[in-house]
Amino acid sequence: MTSPKTPITSLPDNCPVPVARPYLRPLLIALGFTCVGLGAVGVVVPGMPTTVFLIMAAWAFARSSQRFHTWLYSRPRFGPLLINWEQHRVIPMRAKVIAVGCMTLSFVYVAGFVAQDWVLPATLLAVMVPAAIYILTRASRVPNSELA
Repeated sequence: MTSPKTPITSLPDNCPVPVARPYLRPLLIALGFTCVGLGAVGVVVPGMPTTVFLIMAAWAFARSSQRFHTWLYSRPRFGPLLINWEQHRVIPMRAKVIAVGCMTLSFVYVAGFVAQDWVLPATLLAVMVPAAIYILTRASRVPNSELA
C-alpha cells in the first residue's frame, strides 16, 4: 500500500490508456475536474461524499488523459483513497457512515415531508437499499496480508 505521504510520480504498467474518441476527451476532462472539485468540497462539508466523486473523476481521466489520471492519483489527500478502491475495493468506515446516514436522512425527509403517497418513498427504497448494501459490504480497511 502506498503511504499518504509518498507521492506517485508514475502509474503502473497496467494504467489505463485513454480510450475516448477525440471529440469526447474535453468533455471527460471537464467532468473529471468537476468531480475533483466536488470531491474537494466533500472533504470539508459534512454529508457531502468525497470518494464517489473521486472514483468518477478517475474513471473520466482514465478515458481521456493519462496525465490528469496520474495527477489525480499523485494527490496526497486523494491518491491513497483511489488506490485502495482500485486495488482492494476498500471504502473507509467514515465514508460508509456518511453515505448510509445521508441516504437514511434523505429517505426520512422525503417520506415525512415531501411524498404525497407511497410511490416516491418506495422508489427511493428500491434504489437506496441496494446501494447501501453494496457500500456496507465493501471492506473498510486494506487486508492485513496486503500491508506487509
